[in-house]
Amino acid sequence: SALSAVAARLEATPMSVALAWLLRRSPNILLIPGTSSTAHLRQNIAGAGLSLSHEDLTELDDISR
Repeated sequence: SALSAVAARLEATPMSVALAWLLRRSPNILLIPGTSSTAHLRQNIAGAGLSLSHEDLTELDDISR
């Protein structure tokens, strides 16, 4: 999938990329990701720090079309 492809290019987890994508889609989106472990917490934090290129965003936006 596009999410996995972008994650592989960025050497990140798909969950981190999904969080980064959603954070950049709109300033009106408020994400409240849950976590059940410190590993998930680390993924959530990593997502907030990912830089997605215009090409990455376009590829991910195509998922919802």
